[in-house]
Amino acid sequence: MTNEILLAGFGGQGILFMGKMLAYFGLYENKEVSWLPSYGPEMRGGTCNCSVCVSDDPIGSPLVDTPNTLIVMNTPSYDKFIGSVVPGGTVIIDSTLVDAKCDRTDINVYYVPATALANEHDMKGLANIILVGKLLKELT
Repeated sequence: MTNEILLAGFGGQGILFMGKMLAYFGLYENKEVSWLPSYGPEMRGGTCNCSVCVSDDPIGSPLVDTPNTLIVMNTPSYDKFIGSVVPGGTVIIDSTLVDAKCDRTDINVYYVPATALANEHDMKGLANIILVGKLLKELT
């Protein structure tokens, strides 16, 4: 089984860190993994996404064009990637920052107010960890 994961948002939201965490979780489970970051030249605030593949078999390419798992932390990323998720895939949306409601019925969509939850509990900057937790809950 191969899980192709795409994580997307703005720089500074911990997108690449989420990807590293998921890659390490895969390594811990003795899976084949790849981690491929993509970001603009800005230090913070620019676009950012990360492809992670976790598989029982060798991975031919680290690029994820049609993810079966997508986490989005901003509206531009939602708009760009929601159509690429394979039928039956899982999408986790930070509903604090993304107002869009998905009209696709062939995927599983979860709205998590991760940024609001992190801020309410004085854990500013840890919304990404909340989203990874939701993903792990849904995948296990």
